[in-house]
Amino acid sequence: VPEGVQLHCLLCLAENSIGPTSFRNDDVIVPYSGVSVEVCNTDAEGRLVLADGLAYANKDLKAEVIVDAATLTGAQLIATGKNVAALMSDDEELETAAVAAGRRSGDLCHPLPFFSEFYAEGYKSTIADVANIDKDNMNCGSAGAAWFLREQLKDWEGRWLHVDLAGPAFPGDGRATGFGVGLLAE
Repeated sequence: VPEGVQLHCLLCLAENSIGPTSFRNDDVIVPYSGVSVEVCNTDAEGRLVLADGLAYANKDLKAEVIVDAATLTGAQLIATGKNVAALMSDDEELETAAVAAGRRSGDLCHPLPFFSEFYAEGYKSTIADVANIDKDNMNCGSAGAAWFLREQLKDWEGRWLHVDLAGPAFPGDGRATGFGVGLLAE
């Protein structure tokens, strides 16, 4: 890490389990960002925890660049497969740098279209600011989930990159590969 640069790693971990305090469909939660969320799918719990991490990086750490990586969606596998992660960003330079870092490290990644105006409609909620999942499952679910995450940084003007590595992290036998470590280190 270059002198004068602060690097923080936030581990936003979730366990998908059942119990009396688990989320239920139609629950409304307010994560650290203050953006209220209607839970429409309890299997999309990781993005709720990641939302808190993004908001913390923004509000408390005052990050200028945020890179988040998660096994966020099964839709990533459809878009880029088992060996290549999907990238979404609102910063073309950061996205291009991530593609190059992926080639150098062997953690290959490819950008997906990311146009916020295409996803907002599917995440509308009548009881909260946003829903936690797109009601249209044919609208690039990986990029839509990234849109949900970016919404947690609404008033932030820094650079942001999301890496959806669901496929490359667990490509076949159920054992984790460590995908993403080389990419982020690069």
